[in-house]
Amino acid sequence: MKKTFVLITTVLATVLFGTKSFAQNLDEELVTVYRWYNPEAKNYVTLADGQYQEGQLLNWGWKNKTPLFFAYRNPGDGRVAVNGWYNPVTNDYISIAEDEFNDDQMIKMGYKDKKTQFYAPTRRGSNTVAVYRWKISKDWVTVPEEGDTDTYLKKGYRHKTFQFFGIVRNVDAVVYGQL
Repeated sequence: MKKTFVLITTVLATVLFGTKSFAQNLDEELVTVYRWYNPEAKNYVTLADGQYQEGQLLNWGWKNKTPLFFAYRNPGDGRVAVNGWYNPVTNDYISIAEDEFNDDQMIKMGYKDKKTQFYAPTRRGSNTVAVYRWKISKDWVTVPEEGDTDTYLKKGYRHKTFQFFGIVRNVDAVVYGQL
């Protein structure tokens, strides 16, 4: 009886600690993606957590930090690199998946300062959300499909274009194997 109890206790402890270790590895692999708004320039920027320090963004006039979804920090199978670009003429920031436009096209549109921000899933899976780009004359905004699209329509945004998938993550997603 004691051997059975010890065996069951050992198995349970291994499973619990193994799940915790897996969850920690997944937490290190995922990065939160936020949208910031600059009321003075009236434009949005999409940034991965840690891309800039929050104090810098606030000092530069960015406000209304809104979490959008999670993405991967590193490349891997079934992932696409998402790059941030800046257009100094229109003062526009855009996040573009590497397969949407090539570098030459972006440069011809006036964008520069390409920086890889994160890696997004290329296929819909459990716990994913489609991410779209909306455009107004000189500004682009990244919006998950659950976003309030009526708000952007009222502001004049049009040309909704699918970009990639983001990860929607609940606290217990790892426990139920939703990633």
